[in-house]
Amino acid sequence: MSDAVVVQPRDGLSAPAIARLIALLLPVALLGGALGSQYLGGLHPCEMCYWQRWPHGFAILLAAIAFTGGAESGRSRTFTLLAALAIGVSGAIGVYHAGVETRVFEGFTQCTATGKGLSAADLLKEISHAPIIRCDEVQFRFLGISMAGWNAICSLGGVALIAILTIRSRRA
Repeated sequence: MSDAVVVQPRDGLSAPAIARLIALLLPVALLGGALGSQYLGGLHPCEMCYWQRWPHGFAILLAAIAFTGGAESGRSRTFTLLAALAIGVSGAIGVYHAGVETRVFEGFTQCTATGKGLSAADLLKEISHAPIIRCDEVQFRFLGISMAGWNAICSLGGVALIAILTIRSRRA
């Protein structure tokens, strides 16, 4: 007789249910951390920081749709994997952004105008009071890694875990 332990769904969450939960909670945590660092911590995001946020928002929506059915259903697994794909996009942007910060990649300049309908004086006032945040300068590091680097690590690691849990359980 084998010593292997078989975990039945009644013993806890199934692998697809755990994958679906990670697909929802990971982007919520990463996006929440980004917004918290901005609005509570006073760190102003650069253009590439914003780019990393959009896929996380999309992943939250896709993961939420995955919760509209049973975790074992094909529909739920599909939306979980689509959420993982969106998380992976943010992670890939994070890799590029971290590379720009460390001068591995050359960044590019982004110019945006938000002063639609303002007078010249109001537009000048808005521009002069707006913080200039460069994508190649790190504002905050934790354990020597920038926020873009942490986004890349957490996002891509999460994608791998979601894929393993979702695909391996389908084969079993």
